[in-house]
Amino acid sequence: MSNSGKVKLLGESGSSVYIFMVCIVAALGGLLFGYDTGVINGAIGPLKSHFALDAKWEGWATGCALLGCAIGVAFAGIISDWLGRKKVLILAAILFFISAVGTALPRTITSFIIFRIIGGLGVGAASMSSPMYIAEISPARIRGRMVSVNQFAIVTGFLVVYFVNYLIGGYGDSIDRRLVNEHTAQHGTKLNVQAVTTFINWLGPNIDSKEVRSFLNEQGGTLDSQAVVDFMKDHKVEVKTIDVEVAGYGINSWMRQTAWRWMFGSEALPAILLLILLFFVPESPRWLTKQGRGEEALAILSRVDGAEFAKTELLEIKDTIAHESGSIWQLFQPGMKIVLIMGIVLAVLQQVTGINVFLYFGTEIFKKMGSETHAALLQTVVVGMVNMTFTIIAIWTVDKLGRKPLMMIGSAGMGLSLLAMGLAAFFQRTELWMLLFILGYIACFALSVGPVTWVILSEIFPTRIRGRAMAIATVCLWIANYIVSQTFPMMDENQWLLAKFHHAFPFWVYGAFSAVLLIFVWCFVPETKGKTLEEIEKHWMR
Repeated sequence: MSNSGKVKLLGESGSSVYIFMVCIVAALGGLLFGYDTGVINGAIGPLKSHFALDAKWEGWATGCALLGCAIGVAFAGIISDWLGRKKVLILAAILFFISAVGTALPRTITSFIIFRIIGGLGVGAASMSSPMYIAEISPARIRGRMVSVNQFAIVTGFLVVYFVNYLIGGYGDSIDRRLVNEHTAQHGTKLNVQAVTTFINWLGPNIDSKEVRSFLNEQGGTLDSQAVVDFMKDHKVEVKTIDVEVAGYGINSWMRQTAWRWMFGSEALPAILLLILLFFVPESPRWLTKQGRGEEALAILSRVDGAEFAKTELLEIKDTIAHESGSIWQLFQPGMKIVLIMGIVLAVLQQVTGINVFLYFGTEIFKKMGSETHAALLQTVVVGMVNMTFTIIAIWTVDKLGRKPLMMIGSAGMGLSLLAMGLAAFFQRTELWMLLFILGYIACFALSVGPVTWVILSEIFPTRIRGRAMAIATVCLWIANYIVSQTFPMMDENQWLLAKFHHAFPFWVYGAFSAVLLIFVWCFVPETKGKTLEEIEKHWMR
């Protein structure tokens, strides 16, 4: 049957169910984005123990995927304009699967890093291609909502992997508690000095080395477990972990040897699901039109929004393409230069307001507040639940309230929450207050800056060069992400800053950037609610 015949059979109204299902499949790329970047939150501790990593290698193991993200975005933009949006998503799914298997079975830290970078390539490709594909196939009246589904999928990925880490961590804790009891029954409470020394050295900056040496010298050749526990309690180190450590088993033998492998390997399941489902969704109609495949594009648009709307939209797409040169240098011409600058600034500001500090280091932040490891993992799950809940609210309000109001309200709320976090840390009023302020910050981000930034980035660039233009903005986003991830531990553990600000300094820095974001959106970002992509482009060309 011809494409025109298909259009007639589809009728005039289009199918909301069809477009929703297509967008859900594409948004699985976003879910894997969240899953892949969030898994390190619970896995970095046992991974560090397994490979005996120092601080330098620990930072590299955490941040190496972000390098792959930046590279993946850069190449995905070129490939998506050449081969199509759908093929880039297929490639991303394959990269996710390779990374999941490789990071679950590394023999050296070098091989682990290589496979993490491969996963980063997939994250970078998905972070650009998923929202772009959704924007290009969705009708204008629901486009913002559909693109926000991608952000919902990202935060769902974070929540799922946090919950997986929590379950695995709890299972391992019960195993190692049994091992400790067996060790005590066989050997009593006398512990080897070297085992305890190794454990204390692992703690790093948490305890002054002079105090450690003095304690060990006082104890002699063997140590009483209660003496070690009392020493750790005095220095505010969780006792549950100590019971395992001082018994000579390292950081929880299940976690150190096996659990982190399951954490990374579990990503293979959603990767396979995405790969299979992508063979059942169409290519972007705007990309097909650029390739001269107008009949295929019309059939897809008709199924999405009805035959009459499809014909009108196809004419608009063709008219836009006819007036585009397609050169990347078009972005630097008068009228379009401001679009590129806006996209880059929005992408960077989304990151430097500090969101990934809480998504990557959340477990460690909660442990510094006094929580034990298992409780910290559970609190991270709560963060993921708040993130997902308010992202759902954003999805249903972005096309009603508009992009600009949500961005302004959210950035203001983020700034106030970060200010409060800093005050709580400065006056050392932590634990419950800090948890509440962090959840408030996450709620504000999820309601606005998280999903709406991706909506705006998917809307503002011309069709022919949208892939490469989004690539530039998203590369800048990942570079900013990497900088934030690397500088947070440096700021948070700097002795001079600790003496002056008591862990408050990083939060106030991110709060200042939230204020910058608020001012930038207020002064420079236009409202795009309800406009077609072609209307938005004509706005910039005036």
